[in-house]
Amino acid sequence: MPKLKLSVVYAFGLACSVMLGACSSTPKDPTAGWSPNKIYAEAKDELNAGGYDKAVPLFDKLEGRAAGTPLAQQAQIDKAYAHYKAGEPLLAIATLDRFIKLHPASPAIDYALYLKGVINFNDDLGLFSGLTRQDLAERDQKAAKDSFESFKELITRFPESRYTPDATARMKYIVNSLAQSEVHVARYYFERGAYLAAINRAQTALKDYAGVPALEEALFIMVKSYDALGMIDLRDDTQRVLAKNYPQTPYLTQGFRLKSDPWWKIW
Repeated sequence: MPKLKLSVVYAFGLACSVMLGACSSTPKDPTAGWSPNKIYAEAKDELNAGGYDKAVPLFDKLEGRAAGTPLAQQAQIDKAYAHYKAGEPLLAIATLDRFIKLHPASPAIDYALYLKGVINFNDDLGLFSGLTRQDLAERDQKAAKDSFESFKELITRFPESRYTPDATARMKYIVNSLAQSEVHVARYYFERGAYLAAINRAQTALKDYAGVPALEEALFIMVKSYDALGMIDLRDDTQRVLAKNYPQTPYLTQGFRLKSDPWWKIW
């Protein structure tokens, strides 16, 4: 019996030592004694230096410690931007959606809508596509449409916002990209001999999107498709429309653009 009691005491002591060791190994929070202003200053320093993975947890701490204050709202906005720059668009958009829901009267709502639009616009990929020759029309059109809606809400609710001019320009770009997406499909069908499908897709672009550059190629695809089908009258009518609306069009003299010659401009 004495041995049994000794074993129990020993086991209890060992367990306590293990627990104490675990507790002693728990890292201390270096921000424990910091004021909200100090946390924000450190987070902004990390953000400006590109330390996005370090900035995000600091903004998280600031949200908790400065809850209910303008500083906490600023932390949410800055955290969304840090997620965006860290290549985490879904987290960035989720943070912005939460901000917009919780603070509908915040003076930063216009910026939140603008940033959400820019994230979906996929600005980083847009810059990178200058090397890959990929344009917005060849990417996810849902993201383009979501971006358009954010910018539309911004310019509708805040027409005097300093972000409205850039949002308006991006909206025009997005509309053309959506039209160009239809034209990409029309050209795909044309190149594979599906001329009726090519005509239908080009007509969709003409019907749904007015006054955008992509319609020039849509008309040319129709000209070539009607020609391939031997529909001479429709070919000539469409060619006259193309020449009238785009008197300097290179399509009638040079044909299709090369794949490496995109319609878009670097943002």
